[in-house]
Amino acid sequence: MASTERRPSRVAKLPPRERILDAAEELFQSEGIRRVGVQAIAEKAETTKMAIYRHFDTKDTLVAEWLRIVAADYQAAFDRVEAEYSGRPEEQILGLARFIAEGLPAISHRGCPFINSLAELPDRSHPARQVIEQHKAHQARRLLAMCTEAGLSDPEQATAEITFLLEGAQVSTQNGSIDQAGDRLMRIVEAIVDRHRSATGAPGATAG
Repeated sequence: MASTERRPSRVAKLPPRERILDAAEELFQSEGIRRVGVQAIAEKAETTKMAIYRHFDTKDTLVAEWLRIVAADYQAAFDRVEAEYSGRPEEQILGLARFIAEGLPAISHRGCPFINSLAELPDRSHPARQVIEQHKAHQARRLLAMCTEAGLSDPEQATAEITFLLEGAQVSTQNGSIDQAGDRLMRIVEAIVDRHRSATGAPGATAG
């Protein structure tokens, strides 16, 4: 939902449902889920509470749909690196890490929407929290497939190490504890891949 247009002109062109989601995204990211009420979303979307409830049964449903959109953006990153580096799983892994590294500056300002949302949603039965957990599990499976296809010595361990790193880099960027996080992230991912490749005696990846 990112756009280079100024928000008022962009919103005026959006259908009602998308206008509501656009407003919800901006408010949830800047103020948090719990602090934002349906009335505030309606005002930001230039609509009414009744209109919101016509599209979303509850605020929880709206939160879950917003997070599905965020999750879809991350899954699209997997699709892009798989297409760009077809048949080169090591480069796919590095491409995915690069996507996270390049997104860290935005996280330093607004925080990771998944991390922020999990902190506000302790109930694991909450539909939005389930969206996050399902997304993270699916993401781990896709990364495991890349590590397996790359012939790394212990694909499950490599997946765990890279996942811990990607998640940790986002948290560290959000709290400002580590500088040059993107560059450091890339170097560590490369080292993980090299170490697991070396254990198998496999040749290095061909850069794309």
